[in-house]
Amino acid sequence: MAAASRSRRSGKRRDADSGPAAPVSHSVTLRRLPWWALGLSVVVLLSAAFAADPLRDAATFQSVPEVHLVLSAGYVLLAPVCDVFDTLSLMSVPQHIAIVVSLLVLFAGWRAWRARRRPTTLLRETGAAALALVGVVALYAAAVLVPRPMAALAVQTPLNDVVLVADFHSHTTYSHDGAPWFSPEANRRWHADAGYDVAYVTDHRTVRGAAEGIAANPAEAGQGTMLLQGLEVVWDGAHVNILGAERGYRGLTDPNLRDVDDTALTLASMLRGHEPIVIFTFPGLLRHLHAAQAPGTPGARAIEIVDGSPRGLTDTRRKRTVIATIADTFNLALVSGTDNHGWGYTAPAWTLVQLPGWRGMGTDSLAASIDEVIRTRGFTGTEVIERRQANTAVSPLRLAATLPLVAARMFTMLSDNERVSWLIWIWALVLIRFAWRRRRSRPGAAAA
Repeated sequence: MAAASRSRRSGKRRDADSGPAAPVSHSVTLRRLPWWALGLSVVVLLSAAFAADPLRDAATFQSVPEVHLVLSAGYVLLAPVCDVFDTLSLMSVPQHIAIVVSLLVLFAGWRAWRARRRPTTLLRETGAAALALVGVVALYAAAVLVPRPMAALAVQTPLNDVVLVADFHSHTTYSHDGAPWFSPEANRRWHADAGYDVAYVTDHRTVRGAAEGIAANPAEAGQGTMLLQGLEVVWDGAHVNILGAERGYRGLTDPNLRDVDDTALTLASMLRGHEPIVIFTFPGLLRHLHAAQAPGTPGARAIEIVDGSPRGLTDTRRKRTVIATIADTFNLALVSGTDNHGWGYTAPAWTLVQLPGWRGMGTDSLAASIDEVIRTRGFTGTEVIERRQANTAVSPLRLAATLPLVAARMFTMLSDNERVSWLIWIWALVLIRFAWRRRRSRPGAAAA
C-alpha cells in the first residue's frame, strides 16, 4: 500500500513536472523563429499590391509612360543594397536628420528593453552606443563612396531619336569640392551608367575639366555620352550655370571666372538668337532670380526644378510648385542637375530635351542646338523626369515618421525582379545564421 501510494505520488509529481514543460518548449520554439525575416518578407510581398512607378514628371507629378528605369543584372543581384543606398541618396537634409534620430531612438529603446532582461553596465551601454553611431556613419559612407551598379533612364523607341537625355549641372575633380578621383572620364562613365546622352561639366572657376572631356568626346552624338562645357558662377548672390562659357561665349565673367560681368552679359545678350543660356540653380533664393524678359535681353532662360545635392533636393522639393509657376510665367526651360561632384551613385533626375535629329551631331553643333531649344521653346522644350521619393516635408508629423514612410515608398517601387532578390537575400541570411549556430553547437566546437 505504502509503495503504491509513493508510486502514485511520484507519478503525480512527474505529471506536474512534465505538464508545464510543453508550453516552455513551445515558447522557446517561437522565440527561435526568424521573425525579422518573416516580417520583412511579408512587407516585400504585400507592398506589391501598392506598386508605384519609380519615375514621374517633376513638375506635374504624373507618370511618364515613354520612359522607364533600366536595372542591370548587377543592380538586381544587389537589390537590397542598391535600393537602400539609392533611397538614402535621394533624401533631403531634414529627412536625413529624421532618419538618424529615428535610428538612434530605436536603438536606445532596444537597449533599454534588453537591460530589463539581463544585467548590464554603463561601460557596456556606452560601448554599444558608440558602435551604433559608427554603424550609422559607416552606412552613409558606404552609400557615398562604395561603387555600385546604377539605375539608368531609358526612353522608348522611337522617341529616343527625337529626345535626348541631359544633365545640366555636374562637376569634376577640377572643382574645389570635387572628389579627387572624379576625372572628366569618370564623370562621363558615371553619366553613361545613369543613361545620360549629354552631361554639362560646370566646374567652379575653371573649364579645364570640360575641355578635357570634350577632347575625348565620341565623334558623333548617340555613340556615347557627350560632355559639354559650362561654368558655375555667382550672379547677384545666386549661383548660375552659363552654358558654353569660355567656348561659345568668352569674357562673360571676371578674370577669376567666379562672378558674372553684368556689362559683358548685357552686350552678349543683345545679339538676338545668340543670347547666352543662363540657368538658375539651387540651393538659392528665388528673389535673386533675374529672368530674361524678352529676346535680346540678359537673364536666366532656364531654371533647375531638381538639384541633386542634399541641400538642392531640400530646396527644390520645398519650392517645387513655385518653381514650375515661375518657369511657366517667364517661359523658362525646366532642367535638372545632378550637381554630382563624384560622391554617390544615384541619379536623382534627367532632363528630356526635344531635339529631333540630335544623333550624329558633333560637339559644338549639339551644344548650339540645345541652346536654341532653350532659347526659343523655353517652358515647352524640356521635361524633367525624377526618381520618386516619399514627401515628408508637408507636416512635422510626417517628417517625424520619415523612417517608415520612406521605407514604405521604397518597397512600393520595387520591380518584380528586385522583390525576388530581396527574398533570396533575406532567407539566405537566415540559412547562413542557422548553419553558423549549428556549427557552434557541435560537441568540441567551442574547444576548436
